[in-house]
Amino acid sequence: MKLAQLNIALAKYPLDAPEIKEFVDNLDLVNGIAENSDGFIWRLQDESGDATSIQLFDDPNMIVNMSVWESVDSLKNFMFRTHHRDFMRRKGEWFHRLAEDTYVLWWIEDDHIPTSKEALARLSHLKQHGDTPYAFTFKTNFTASEVQELKEL
Repeated sequence: MKLAQLNIALAKYPLDAPEIKEFVDNLDLVNGIAENSDGFIWRLQDESGDATSIQLFDDPNMIVNMSVWESVDSLKNFMFRTHHRDFMRRKGEWFHRLAEDTYVLWWIEDDHIPTSKEALARLSHLKQHGDTPYAFTFKTNFTASEVQELKEL
């Protein structure tokens, strides 16, 4: 099984505003780091190569990122051990702090690419039920084998 993730962020400014320019200007760099990271499999993107124009919410300032990884560790290595970490540290400059969950993880079959609809359903489930094998966060980190065992019941 592979790990899928969706994260959302509500930008403080329109993406063409000078206040968020540094973030936007580095999307290609950070996406490239992800794609070259061990364990990276796939990421949501439009024809231009990023996902900022993909609107899954009514608010145009709500941006999304979705990707698939070999494991939790491969995703964490990208997030916390590459240049991506420097942008995460600065997210308060560009994005509102949201009271609700802003990311969700779930296990998928090896040959499956998650859809936006599926990802939003997982995020909604997490918000309603907390961490479960169906939709979870790094706090509980259900393993692929735990999810597989539940499927077999």
